[in-house]
Amino acid sequence: EEEEEEEEEIRTMMKKNFPIGTRYLINRNGGKNFSVEKYRWSVLALTFLSYTMYHATRKPPSIVKSVLNPDSTQRELGRDGWEPFSGPDGNSLLGSIDVSFLAAYSIGMFFSGHIGDSMDLRKFLTIGMVGSGLFVCMFGMAYFLDIHSMYYFVPVQIMAGVFQSTGWPSVVSVVGNWFGKSKRGLIMGVWNAHTSVGNILGSLIAARCLRDSNWGMSFIIPGVLMALSGLVINLFLVVDPEDAGHASPHDTSLHHEGGDISEDRIELMSAAGGGESMSSMVSSDDERASTPGLGGGSSRSGFMERHQSEAVGFRAALRIPGVVTFSLCLFFTKLVAYTFLYWLPFYIERTEIGGEYLSAAKAGELSTLFDIGGVIGGILAGYLSDKYNARSMVSAGFVYASIPVLYLYREYGSLSMNVNIGFMMLAGVLVNGPYALITTAVSADLGTHESLKGNAKALATVTAIIDGTGSIGAAIGPMLTGYISSRTNDWNNVFYMLYTADLVAGMLLTRLVLKEIRAMVAL
Repeated sequence: EEEEEEEEEIRTMMKKNFPIGTRYLINRNGGKNFSVEKYRWSVLALTFLSYTMYHATRKPPSIVKSVLNPDSTQRELGRDGWEPFSGPDGNSLLGSIDVSFLAAYSIGMFFSGHIGDSMDLRKFLTIGMVGSGLFVCMFGMAYFLDIHSMYYFVPVQIMAGVFQSTGWPSVVSVVGNWFGKSKRGLIMGVWNAHTSVGNILGSLIAARCLRDSNWGMSFIIPGVLMALSGLVINLFLVVDPEDAGHASPHDTSLHHEGGDISEDRIELMSAAGGGESMSSMVSSDDERASTPGLGGGSSRSGFMERHQSEAVGFRAALRIPGVVTFSLCLFFTKLVAYTFLYWLPFYIERTEIGGEYLSAAKAGELSTLFDIGGVIGGILAGYLSDKYNARSMVSAGFVYASIPVLYLYREYGSLSMNVNIGFMMLAGVLVNGPYALITTAVSADLGTHESLKGNAKALATVTAIIDGTGSIGAAIGPMLTGYISSRTNDWNNVFYMLYTADLVAGMLLTRLVLKEIRAMVAL
């Protein structure tokens, strides 16, 4: 009788955690469940969509900076900008807007990871996306409502930052739930292209709106798309394999002889889909476990443990080897990456390239090439780290190599458009490579570290600590850039800051790099 009550509790919990849209698709599939492979592809696609939109809504501020605070040439053409950003301290105020968002984002990150580990990640992600879309739209509405007060812009950016902090811990945790460690660097390197794809999408939308002299729609269109994407996530995202009746790739107790999925789960899914019983599921790769029958106890206990175990606290997460080191490293690498994210279009628009200056719209479009390089960098870093089992060495190598490339871009990028594009894309490869690797594969590795003894509620917390620390650097970088560029009127000083940040990031990984070298030599 107790066993029947426990099984009924599992059915109830699974129904609560199973999205209604996927139930409908199972019904259309004759009541048969989907394979692990199909679920994995859907998880990758949905989380890719989710974080693409997160980044698409972050990009407009960097594109519209030159419109809000035009230079003297644009003012002569009758473009007065938008108060209060069009005054002599315009760059500083724009930097304040950036830091308002990023400070709220970084602080929210430390809390959102723990909250995400304690509740349904699908609902948590949906709330974050809809809320974020709303406040991004509110920033754009200032154009139509003729609002010129920092008392409006700053609170809106703070709330947008809080809701944006829900994204990264959630999507990394969901992907980590579905994929084991094998080839994680390459898989997540490809998947992490969403960051650059989102930047490109946001840039192109904003640039197109600027051609119509409407900077408000540069925010409203991505904001609406963000909220709609959140509803799609709520309808279809399956957070964990066990919610769909499959075994977790991290549950080592299930890596033995296979068996068909339990009759109880067949009944559950059939009831959810309204059709006939589904077929048993097949697993083939080295990271997939077959699910024993519920009567055997393994599936039941695994599912119950995941939903009843307590989320790992901050102190326990900080004690995981490598968490503090990679968190500090990400502080400096993200400082560099987000300086480019928020200021590159502005820098291009104010820099003579091949004897001419570009418009704000064209500068925004050109800046997308940096993100295309970032896609290549994320994939390359993930592949190399998998091939040589050397996350630290690859991260440090990219960081050190980026210093001379950034110098070449600053000194010689103005010679011609082709030279500028070449160095910009190479800088994108080397700047975004380690940033992508640390925030994806490294975070997932540490969130499923052996010291956690199989606790499934640690991944979002660890990811939040690492990316939250990095986001503090992301807030400081754009703020310092606005301050330095407005006070000194010399972009060389901004690049000196970037060189220093990359150098420190590489040096922080020295101990872990030496450890990986010793491990390679010992083989």
